[in-house]
Amino acid sequence: MTHNHRSPTFGHIMLLIAFGIVICTAGCAPKKEEPKKPESSIEKPAKKPVIIGFVQPVDDETLDEARRGFIDALKARGYSDSAGTAKIIYQNAQNDIPALNQIIDKFIADKVTCIAANATLPMMTALKKTKEIPIFMMVGPAPTINDLTIKQGENVKAPANLVGVYETLAYIDSSIALIRRAFPNAKTIGVIFNSAEPNSTNAMGELRKKCKQNNLKLEERSITSTAETQQAVQAILNKKPDVFFALPDNLVFASFEVILKETSEKKVPIVTSEIGLVKRGATIAYGADFYMWGYQAGEAAAEYFDTGDLVAVGLRPVRVRKLVHNEKRAKELGFTPPPESQPM
Repeated sequence: MTHNHRSPTFGHIMLLIAFGIVICTAGCAPKKEEPKKPESSIEKPAKKPVIIGFVQPVDDETLDEARRGFIDALKARGYSDSAGTAKIIYQNAQNDIPALNQIIDKFIADKVTCIAANATLPMMTALKKTKEIPIFMMVGPAPTINDLTIKQGENVKAPANLVGVYETLAYIDSSIALIRRAFPNAKTIGVIFNSAEPNSTNAMGELRKKCKQNNLKLEERSITSTAETQQAVQAILNKKPDVFFALPDNLVFASFEVILKETSEKKVPIVTSEIGLVKRGATIAYGADFYMWGYQAGEAAAEYFDTGDLVAVGLRPVRVRKLVHNEKRAKELGFTPPPESQPM
């Protein structure tokens, strides 16, 4: 008995092989990867909204530059009114001490996240009133200069809630060096200072010492209000100083236009350590850029808001200094500034 058996043809074999390849390919193919999102599009954790009490002692173009820098730095780090991440309450004491105290008291009552103190007086006022709320300083001297530090063993420590950016009295050294270089024939320096402001009185102590070391005569007058500025400057100018040095204190800032008017009439150049005063008519300065000073303080504040670590933020010296001159004023005085000085 025979069986009717047919062997597979070549065509059948090829069809089976092709079918097997399709199945294997489908089963073994790697899974399709989702495209990666660019880093910039990855959602970052939402910033916790903060409330900043910003206080200035007076209306002043120079201090306004620091405030502008502070706000710009916060905005660059994601903290702004428009983004809903920061509410900045700006207050100006208008050179009124009771008003300054009321401003700080209101900030404390409102439980602001921090106080931004633009200049020495509001910083010291805030420190007397709170040990809990962080105070971010700018346009002010190192705590050691204002006797705000305490000694703990071998360490000297500032108040724990004081952070931000400070200046040292090194600006007195650099200002005297600038006077010697820019006005080599100068023998007498005129200066007014605020006898009620520790920053100013401490700076005067250093200035007297440096003038003595450099064989420079100092004609000085103390004032306690802007109403005394004109008479004090006139009394100094009667002594015929070669240069007027504008100290960085609140009364000088507030009454600078009076100083400028009186010195201009007598053709006496103004040297200062504050770049903002050169914009307002001072002849030449080597010192801190107030916008960048405020910007640096704003960066420190943003760092604290991001991390909550006040100790890590700490106190930092101002880092941006420039040599600048007022071109218009230099021409009026026939003054040739050092070649590296930037015109304003």
